[in-house]
Amino acid sequence: MNSDVLDLIKDAEHRMKSAIHALEEDLNGIRTGRAHPGLVDKLLVDYYGTPTPLLQLAQITIPEALLITIKPYDKGSLKNIEKAILTSDLGLNPSNDGTLIRLALPPLTQERRKDLVKMMHHRLEEARIALRNVRRGVIDDLRSFEKEKLISEDEDREGQEQAQKLTDKYIGEVEAIGKRKEHEIMAV
Repeated sequence: MNSDVLDLIKDAEHRMKSAIHALEEDLNGIRTGRAHPGLVDKLLVDYYGTPTPLLQLAQITIPEALLITIKPYDKGSLKNIEKAILTSDLGLNPSNDGTLIRLALPPLTQERRKDLVKMMHHRLEEARIALRNVRRGVIDDLRSFEKEKLISEDEDREGQEQAQKLTDKYIGEVEAIGKRKEHEIMAV
């Protein structure tokens, strides 16, 4: 296979892996039946006028299955962290004792679990679209390479087949990730 085609396929695989990684990070922010630092670590807090991820401002621990504790490195940021939690879509009420914020996670209702699964499916579809967009970009590049006589018709076809195989592989990963996460959300 032509080195231009190989480079395109390698780049496509890298971009697809990045899309999968982004999906996993995104799904960590969806609540399951137990506490997880991923629920709050990416939460943006106004820290002296700069939106800063909570992970950089505080130590996040899980002392119990349904409790998250947040200990800011700078006590002055306590109120801003609390405000960020209240304005987020987490639906949690922080309790602040002056040095530590506690987030007690209420048990999920069946209706809330179904809403979370619906939201997760939407994010899975966005990931599938991202993967298909990468494939479309590769196919467009291959066609322009063929028009410019940089590759043959056979190399174009083979490159398209490789792009499709990659897309199928990573869409399969999206499905597996989705099934795992749905199981976590629905587990009581």
